[in-house]
Amino acid sequence: MSIPQALDPAVAVKNAFPDAIEDVTNYAGDTTLVVKPEHLLTVARFVRDTTGLVYNFLSDVSAVDYYPEYNRPGRFGVSYHLLSMLYKRRLRLKVYLAEDAPSVETVTTLWPGANWLEREIQDMMGIDFKGHPDKRRLLMPEDWHGHPHRRDYPLGYETVMFSFNAEEIMKHKPRAKE
Repeated sequence: MSIPQALDPAVAVKNAFPDAIEDVTNYAGDTTLVVKPEHLLTVARFVRDTTGLVYNFLSDVSAVDYYPEYNRPGRFGVSYHLLSMLYKRRLRLKVYLAEDAPSVETVTTLWPGANWLEREIQDMMGIDFKGHPDKRRLLMPEDWHGHPHRRDYPLGYETVMFSFNAEEIMKHKPRAKE
């Protein structure tokens, strides 16, 4: 059995969808394609199913909040980390989402393993994945307000107990002695 010649993912996607790609970056042997959010599902299906690409394994989905001063097309970035097991190559598809109501199509129809990864991002970052089959919160309680991984989320903290402030801290922990 012969393996088809590997294609350059950036060239193949640009030829197939000239309006879908905003930027291409190569770093440390990995290629990142910045895709317009409305074309994500089409491009993802293309890189998964096209002979010469075959990015058939979704290894991770991650999100970044670039708040407060971001010099990117949107406040949020969502990255889909793909692996072609046939060609032993990695590819990252990245979309930038606006600050107000960030939303992108789900890729669970292409890679069912994205289910929990997208739920985590939705729970912790507040990014909506349109068409996701299960939008329940994953890590935080259902009645929790806000999204803890956003950079503008208010931080809560607890004063560290030392010998000089132990009595003051123990006043606020009535059950700690039980």
